[in-house]
Amino acid sequence: MTLQERLRADLKQALKRGDTTRRSAIRMMLAGIKNAEIAKNAPLDDSGVTDVLSKQVKQHRESIAEFAKGKRQDLVAKEEAELAIVLEYLPKQMSREEIVAAARKVMEQVGARGPGDKGRVMSQLMPQLKGRAQGREVSDVVSELLAASN
Repeated sequence: MTLQERLRADLKQALKRGDTTRRSAIRMMLAGIKNAEIAKNAPLDDSGVTDVLSKQVKQHRESIAEFAKGKRQDLVAKEEAELAIVLEYLPKQMSREEIVAAARKVMEQVGARGPGDKGRVMSQLMPQLKGRAQGREVSDVVSELLAASN
């Protein structure tokens, strides 16, 4: 079962149960997937769907931060609930220690010596961690490791 098929099946279940939060979140995910398919002019595979969902996770996190600044706890709670639902469909997120281990391995492979090699490390590392780690966190880890190795 593809990720899109799973989303559609889960949408049907949410409709039957009357789960408005889950229904809303899944519809938003399916709409994002459909928009990406239209932009690409081709159906998305699970990897493409994961990319769309990762973007939605990022958007939810940004919204949560902004609503928290505006002291809108009602909207923060709604965004957090939807974020939790979106995260259910993504691969398990890596811990910081796992990211560090993967980054060290790539740094060794490319022979990274200092902060100037960050681009080479990131270009090799990000495809490996796609969907399993946030880009900002990976970037921070790589920067720290390269600064320490200098």
